[in-house]
Amino acid sequence: MALIGVISGKGGVGKTTLVANLASSLTGLGYDVTVVDANLTTPHLGLQIGLSLAPITLHDVLKGKEDVFKAVCYHPFGFKFIAGGLSLESLSGVDVDKLVDVVNTLSRSSDFTFLDSAPGFGKEATTALQAVEEVLIVTNPELQAVVDALKAKKLAESLNKKVLGVVLNRVKKSSYQMKKDEVEKMLECPVLAQIPEDENVPRAIALKLPVVEFSPNSPAATEILKLSYYLAGKSFVSYSKFGLLGRFIDWLRK
Repeated sequence: MALIGVISGKGGVGKTTLVANLASSLTGLGYDVTVVDANLTTPHLGLQIGLSLAPITLHDVLKGKEDVFKAVCYHPFGFKFIAGGLSLESLSGVDVDKLVDVVNTLSRSSDFTFLDSAPGFGKEATTALQAVEEVLIVTNPELQAVVDALKAKKLAESLNKKVLGVVLNRVKKSSYQMKKDEVEKMLECPVLAQIPEDENVPRAIALKLPVVEFSPNSPAATEILKLSYYLAGKSFVSYSKFGLLGRFIDWLRK
């Protein structure tokens, strides 16, 4: 059982998108996957996967009103999901410190449990880190974002969490972006994936779909699938999820 926090030093780097897609791709590989929207102030994961109106949310659980397993929703693509409350009122009475016990209880029932944590270094982000065993750091390959990723790494290490590595998102063929070896040297940990800038990603988000389902042969989806194989301890084998039909559908969507 893997309990992984997906963290970032700053917002807007693609952390939530990565969580949604890892959940879908690992489920497709046959694993039982649960994702938790642990960004309590601005939970966006449910909005991105079309499950934003959950009757019971993580906020309800952290208020002591509901059992965590009653908050579990089942996504059409097979993974389990716990949403955050979207209203300002949902924040009232939340005990953030309960997150550690809640996640520990929840993770026993899945092969992979991912926490989409709040960005930055405040109470929400720190508590989410305390609740997990391993960490994936997501950043864009710009210097400012990588500096914040370094802070996130140091915070995780100070809490004795295993840093699996870094995911570079929205990578372009550009001279102003940092290269993989530069990021690895600065952060002193491996870059596990370089997800390219891909117009299929915002298209998928607009349709509330993971890009690995919307366009499984796209550059971004392929790199995410490679990362999923890595996390599962398997060797990646390139294949078309839907064969000729998948390639034809991808062609129609372009």
